Amino acid sequence: MTSPVLTAVHSPDGSTIAVETIGSGTPVILIGGAFNDRSTVAALASTLAPHVTAVSYDRRGRGGSSDVRGDYAVQSEIDDLAAVIEHVGGVAHVFGHSSGAALALEGVLHGLPIDKVAVYEMPAVVDGNRAEPPTDVFDRLVARLGCGDYDGAAELFLTEQVGVPASIVADMRHAPVWEFLCAQANSLPYDVAVSGSQMRLQSDRYATITIPALVVNGDQTWPWIQTANQALATAIPNARRVVLPGADHEILHQPELLEPLLLDFFG
Repeated sequence: MTSPVLTAVHSPDGSTIAVETIGSGTPVILIGGAFNDRSTVAALASTLAPHVTAVSYDRRGRGGSSDVRGDYAVQSEIDDLAAVIEHVGGVAHVFGHSSGAALALEGVLHGLPIDKVAVYEMPAVVDGNRAEPPTDVFDRLVARLGCGDYDGAAELFLTEQVGVPASIVADMRHAPVWEFLCAQANSLPYDVAVSGSQMRLQSDRYATITIPALVVNGDQTWPWIQTANQALATAIPNARRVVLPGADHEILHQPELLEPLLLDFFG
């Protein structure tokens, strides 16, 4: 198998987006969620690469990608995805993880040339499965980042947007991963924005999706995520839903669980 090829594409606002490709065949774009960059989807890309062209990229404000506008607008990320699709041939399949799943679906809803879309554990509030995040999380994140408080921004996102207990976040602060999380914190308002107002499931919008869709979650993940993805699969006409045994939200560390499912779906 060939080595990954790293290049840069330009979004309409002038931001530079770092794109990595490996393999050959049909392009499958892999979009990570919050706190993820192309390095966190590299294992999945390598796993898929013998069969497809696996494409990973740093969402704006992360890793090797810049953010010229810095407006935290969903449209900016849609423009970035469009530029990546154009770079790999003008049409692609797309896989999104967590908030990356929400971005993948936004790309579909905005008419980007996506043939098939697969999503893994998109976070959403539906039917009282969990409390809605506070309405001011976005503004407080932007304020903390404006002060250079990346540590505080990471904590705020985890506790109030995701719902991780404060005690667990306190333990995470002492783990080696915390430095990596803080390095990605500058882009967290994008994750909040793409998930929509208080993360409510937008069933009426998803009901307009007509391309083949695959909705996946693990059976070891949070119960509220399982409920959300069941509702998402119901909202998208003709979507196929799969519950992966032994999997949780950290699926990117277990690419072998996703490989047969994605290769079968993307053909």
